[in-house]
Formats: sequence, C-alpha cells, structure tokens
Amino acid sequence: MTKPTFFVEEDKILANLFEEGLENLHLYKPGASPMYSERLLTLLGEDYHNKITVHGHFYLKEEFRLRGIHIDDAFTEPPVGYKGNISRTCHAINELKEAKKHCNYVFLHCIYDSQTNADEKSTFTYEELKEASREGLIDKKVYALGGMNLDNVKEAKDLGFGGVVICGDLWNRFNIHNEIDYKELLNRFERLRKTID
Repeated sequence: MTKPTFFVEEDKILANLFEEGLENLHLYKPGASPMYSERLLTLLGEDYHNKITVHGHFYLKEEFRLRGIHIDDAFTEPPVGYKGNISRTCHAINELKEAKKHCNYVFLHCIYDSQTNADEKSTFTYEELKEASREGLIDKKVYALGGMNLDNVKEAKDLGFGGVVICGDLWNRFNIHNEIDYKELLNRFERLRKTID
C-alpha cells in the first residue's frame, strides 16, 4: 500500500518495487485531491497500471485502466454499474463471510499494532485468528492488514491468510524529507517477498 501522502521520487520508488516483483499496489491517498493521483499514475506509466488498485476516486480505474477498486469498509456499495475487480476492508471477523462473496479479496484490519499510526492497535487475539482460520473465514481471499513486517508475515501465512498488506515496514525505511537513496526500502521489500514466497 502506498504511503498516505504524496512525495517527490514516489513514482521512481514504485516503479522499482514493480520491477522487484510487486504484484498489486493499493493507491491509498485519503483526503487528497484526485489530481495528484492522476499525476502519479501518469508519471508511473501504462506498464504498471494493471497492477494498481485505487481507494476512492474510482473513476481513475477506467480512465487509467487500473486493476480494480478498493472500498474501505465492509458495507458501502460499489458504484452503480461498476464492473471489474473489487476488494474491501473488513474490521471484524464476522464481516468476512459476506464480504468475500462479493469481492475478489478482502483485507482484515488490524491484525497487529500499526507501525504508522499509534492509535491503530491490534483488535484480534491470536486465538481468535486461529479459530477464524479453522472455520474457513480466513483463507486465500483474506489479506492481513495492520502492522505487517518481516517478523510476523510468516505467522500470517501460517494462519491461512492469502496475502499481507505492507505499508509502514517499507515506508518507515525512507525519510521523504531528507533522503534520496531508497536502496534500504528496496532491500526490505526483497526480504519480505522472499519470506512470503
């Protein structure tokens, strides 16, 4: 998932992440003008558009031929007449069953304490997640969101999650205000990818 704010060099870093094997980028810029997302997508170029899922400003999906749209809760209806990939975020285990019926995949949030927002704490015990996995609620269509890092991605995989959403563990390795070298971020992504695969 992108950093929630735009920054210089973002397009270059994202292009490098795609080249390193990033399969699905969630473009998440809450509260930002869609003009900035349009600019970022233009800078990235068409080669990567089919690997990008957009949160909000859903018209960008058609305009840039993106992979799909993401709805940030379990209840909001997709745009009328929308056809294409849909994902959404669930905040409770009991939302998963219904959400999975109408989505390509869903995020379950907050698995661990957030690394980017101190107010977002884990809302599930390990036992609750294990039980949800045993009941088939957590499966390949459910991705773990919240506090995912190199130390816990294997645990998420063992719980049966189909994927993980990485945000803070990557973006916290690059200071947008005074760094231009993003090798540490790319190295971290490579280590995460190898651990997940």
